Amino acid sequence: MGAEAVGVVLAAGMGTRVGADGNKAYLPLDGRSMLVWSLDTLARVPEIARTVLVFRQGESELARTTVGRELANAAVEFVEGGPTRHASEYAMLRHLEADIEAGAVDAVVIHDAARPLADAAMFATALALAREFGGALPALPVNGLARVTERGVETVPGSLVRVQTPQAFRARELLDAYRRAERDGFEGTDTSSCIERYTDVAVRTFPGSAANLKVTYAGDIGIAHRLLRERNRSAGPR
Repeated sequence: MGAEAVGVVLAAGMGTRVGADGNKAYLPLDGRSMLVWSLDTLARVPEIARTVLVFRQGESELARTTVGRELANAAVEFVEGGPTRHASEYAMLRHLEADIEAGAVDAVVIHDAARPLADAAMFATALALAREFGGALPALPVNGLARVTERGVETVPGSLVRVQTPQAFRARELLDAYRRAERDGFEGTDTSSCIERYTDVAVRTFPGSAANLKVTYAGDIGIAHRLLRERNRSAGPR
């Protein structure tokens, strides 16, 4: 059997800005907890053989109960996260470490639970590009930016982008980068920042999607709920 890809959903973050009493990843959206939508999408990507859920410290029972109730037939591996995104990702990599070193896992696709609308094609594209080039992430152009100068308000030129998830990377380079970051005490803002600091991988971008909404503020909940309901009606029964 050849090397396999692993899909990872990060659900270890806080929910203060969205107004959640606990972890926003468990907010209900169209009949399911937010994190379950991403787990379900990963299960529909043939190229991804294993799925890992990184849960917040102290939420093991909540994570397992939620997935067991809402996605009963899914084979999900559970990993306790750390106090930061970087620490959670490193905990996930330590969980996969032996398989990465043995060559059984060749690529890792990492996704935020707060983006429940990413579709299967986006995961497959990220994975294919990562396997070919080493790393890949979706990005959207940011238009209409301006700055205030002594001459007044000016439009900002250039090609600024807004990065999304899923982000995918070859597993060996990813593990090596996080090991080196651990030795240096470095914590990246996202996965690609650690890859770019410690490897020669040129991370490729591909077109993101405006529908790949990140649920950050209270108003985002209603939007995500409506978009999921419309998408699921179009797709038919689950």
